[in-house]
Amino acid sequence: MDKIGFIKKDIYNLECSVNGKLRNHDVELVTEYFMAEQKKNEGFYFQIEGDGHDRFSRCFWADATSRRAYGFYGDVVVFDTTFNTNRYDLTFAPMLGVNNHGQTIVLACAFLSKETTESFVWMFEEFKKAMPGGEPKTIITDQDAAMAIAISIAFPTTFHRLCIWHITSKFSVKLPRDAYNEYWREFQKAIWDTDNKDEFDAKWNIVVTKAGLTDHPWLSSMFDLRESWVPAYTRQFFAAGMSSSQRAEGSHGFFKQYISRRNSLMDFIIRFKRALSHQREKELVADHVDAFEVAQCLLPMPMNKQMATLYTRTMFQKFEQELIQSTACFLELKTEDACKVVFNVSERKNWETRVAEVVYVKDSDHASCSCKRFEFVGIICKHILALFRRDQIEYMPEKYILKRWKKTAKCGLVSDANGKEIKDCADPGLLIKRSTMSRLASDVVEDALMSEEGCEVLSATLKCLQVKLKLLKDGPSNNEVGGSSSQTQYMKDPKRVRCKGRSKGVTGAKEKAMKRGIRHCRECGHIGHDRRQCPALNTP
Repeated sequence: MDKIGFIKKDIYNLECSVNGKLRNHDVELVTEYFMAEQKKNEGFYFQIEGDGHDRFSRCFWADATSRRAYGFYGDVVVFDTTFNTNRYDLTFAPMLGVNNHGQTIVLACAFLSKETTESFVWMFEEFKKAMPGGEPKTIITDQDAAMAIAISIAFPTTFHRLCIWHITSKFSVKLPRDAYNEYWREFQKAIWDTDNKDEFDAKWNIVVTKAGLTDHPWLSSMFDLRESWVPAYTRQFFAAGMSSSQRAEGSHGFFKQYISRRNSLMDFIIRFKRALSHQREKELVADHVDAFEVAQCLLPMPMNKQMATLYTRTMFQKFEQELIQSTACFLELKTEDACKVVFNVSERKNWETRVAEVVYVKDSDHASCSCKRFEFVGIICKHILALFRRDQIEYMPEKYILKRWKKTAKCGLVSDANGKEIKDCADPGLLIKRSTMSRLASDVVEDALMSEEGCEVLSATLKCLQVKLKLLKDGPSNNEVGGSSSQTQYMKDPKRVRCKGRSKGVTGAKEKAMKRGIRHCRECGHIGHDRRQCPALNTP
């Protein structure tokens, strides 16, 4: 320890010194960083706006990897804001998706100084400009009024789904305690165990009437919004199996391991990029496993083996569970005519018999189920698989295999609105060049370390080379006018804002006592002291 040369306090002092020098230059650094990223790869998109007084107000950015990912997985977006990520208390607003491994991916990010409808509309419009392929099919958020209005304006054709977890977690707060304890189980059954709209409406009204809550304003408002959160109404819309925005909550928790509320915007960008690289590394590992390994099949069936080669490992495991459960389903012919056949498919679940209705159209060879699992998750359900087993269909029809769940989901070109291809890397040979030069530099350094003279020669050469490379990078014109920074007007750093999601300060014991007023001594009844300091007890 005595040979290190510095202590923890020295690091803290250095950090304070650096932060002091960079103060009032935060937005300038972020802008130059975004411009440098765009110069390295034209697929990097960003937009920065001020408040009308030359001060930073909001920004939006998305790199080429995220924009390409939207081209493959842009059918479902999860949106939620988070706080305490920077020293200005700007709201961090990431837009997230789900890849073919079921992993959370970042599609775009923004910093907002206000959580108003106008701010959200601006962000969503920038999102549409940056992303290929148009609007998402579904967007999942919590119950935020400004956000809901902005989505209806910016994404008029997108289904807006409300987070069911946020709504169901409020039952214990909004309902009277006795009513909640007695009827919560019945509310749960009405919400989760109904497959069609009429059945849900009937069960809900029965429970509300029994509980004597027909005039409860919050329950009435939730019933009016049922088309946005109740599974019986929302299963028909594809959402990659998600019914809540908890994936966003988990993502916020992951990124907050790398960032803190003391970070400047530039600190945040650097730390966030590091976290994002770790997240994407997990995706690359999953891609590698799927490219060189085939999942083991529990059932030796042709369809199971077929899907093991097509689906990613995670999605295949979900499909195989449906296939296994299909063996316990029993089909009963309900009706039949020249066009279609209707079956009742029953199964035992939680000591109850559940029945789903499967409609099989003869001419189109198409089957649909009342459980809506294929429409909601994108993987065919056990009820239709039971019908396939009955009809001895050995291989999965192509119409039931979504490309977004396949190993080859990321194959193909992705182009922006102008028809220009979006590439992960502007120069495909950049990594090869970097690797070659790194090996060469490492060999040169090793040779120079053999003698003091060699170190001096290498050091002088590198300094000279550094100057030449800087001139090559900046160009002679920039050198003549004093550099590009002097020619660019940057916005001022943002003022600290108070966002509506920010928690209130913690009140200490002394503050609480002051709010309660002056306390009297319980022993003598006088003010100005408590029982521990009472003169009547302390008198000898």
